[in-house]
Amino acid sequence: MSESKEVYDLSDLRSWSDGSASLDPPARLAVIGDPVKHSRSPQMHNPALEEAGKEGQYVRIHVTPEEVEEALDLMAQAEFVGTNVTIPHKGAVHAAMDDVTEVAQRIGAVNTVVFEDGAKIGHNTDAPGLKKAIREEFSMDLTDLRIMVLGAGGGAGKAASVQCAMDHCDRLVLVNRTVEKAQALAAELEELLTDPDRLEGPADRLKAIPWEEKEMERELDQIDLIINATSIGMKRTDPVVVPDALLAPHHLVYDMVYAPARTRLMADAESAGARAANGLGMLLWQGVLAYEFWFPEKAPVDAMRKGLHASL
Repeated sequence: MSESKEVYDLSDLRSWSDGSASLDPPARLAVIGDPVKHSRSPQMHNPALEEAGKEGQYVRIHVTPEEVEEALDLMAQAEFVGTNVTIPHKGAVHAAMDDVTEVAQRIGAVNTVVFEDGAKIGHNTDAPGLKKAIREEFSMDLTDLRIMVLGAGGGAGKAASVQCAMDHCDRLVLVNRTVEKAQALAAELEELLTDPDRLEGPADRLKAIPWEEKEMERELDQIDLIINATSIGMKRTDPVVVPDALLAPHHLVYDMVYAPARTRLMADAESAGARAANGLGMLLWQGVLAYEFWFPEKAPVDAMRKGLHASL
């Protein structure tokens, strides 16, 4: 495989047939974002393409917000199979699609695009990637769990919350510093968690609360799984995500942060006797699902896992 540039940009796309002529195999997949240099997707997908014997490679393309639609059109013209999408473009790409799947529609965000017969089809693999990661880490399904999502007002938090609701989880508590955002999301998800034949337990099945210690304390004895959908925990100076006194042995804790590999939240959970995992599994499984949207076959998961771990 010939070496690609670390990051391409829109000017490269505009002259792709010339600028990428030396690429062997040719670029067929990409990730677009602003910034995008940090993305580990190439280290995950290129081993998968090689393992599967695909004639193509995966590259990073820096695209600014005003360039999104042109970039997608140019990629389609250059016969890309598809692209991943990272911050801050998931909403803008959703709006540029010809069709989107139900989960992408509910979240209002696309992180995986398939170029197919002249159309742009949008998917969101973040949400089902979380579902697979929880299953792999804890041997439990979202449908069986009472779940608290921290940071429910953000993009990752909305994706997590939508997947939990679509799986008809046993209970869902949405937590956000701006509680109005959590309340608005709860209103969107209410139809998914309303079951007239269900016998209600001692706590509301769907609830939105502010990110305050006393409010969380009232709910956590009725919660099995805590999901941190924020970036809090990436820095040593970050505030505490959940006060350690509120964590209990029955809790499962999933921190979407994966660098550092063992976050403060995970350490606090384990000190309380709880089981905890970082977000690396979600990163892997969203990539696996994206691969399977691009190609009608099972993804080489072991090769992707090995490449991702090597990149860290």
